[in-house]
Amino acid sequence: MKRMIALLLGCWVLAAGAVIETYEFSSPELEARYHALSQELRCPKCQNQNIADSNAPIAQDLRKQLYQQLESGATDAEILDYMVARYGEFVRYRPEMGGATLILWLAPVLLLAVGIVVALAVLRSRRDADSRALTEEEQRKLQEMLEREQDA
Repeated sequence: MKRMIALLLGCWVLAAGAVIETYEFSSPELEARYHALSQELRCPKCQNQNIADSNAPIAQDLRKQLYQQLESGATDAEILDYMVARYGEFVRYRPEMGGATLILWLAPVLLLAVGIVVALAVLRSRRDADSRALTEEEQRKLQEMLEREQDA
């Protein structure tokens, strides 16, 4: 009885962790394109996995759609355009540069430039403060304060 439970539990664990879908492709080129595109498309539910690695039901649906579109003769660009139109630019791991994603592509460069400008401004203000000489009035007041401190 214990062996049977262990065997059933082992089979259940193996089945739960596997993403196995077998599609019969009409050519090896289509299969290669399928694998490349499934690596490029992000799972909308998991968000940190591509559809090839995800067990989510929506990833299974996307893999099926991908297979059907490839077999119907769609190009890679047509498939990606369809997926982006349906799920948004987020579905691609490498979104195209342009439109709303332009901000995402340029933000690191802009933040670096702002950081450099701020650092230079802070360094310049410190240098100017250090090199500024005291006026005669400021020197006299400083001397008076030092004398009062010594007398106290």
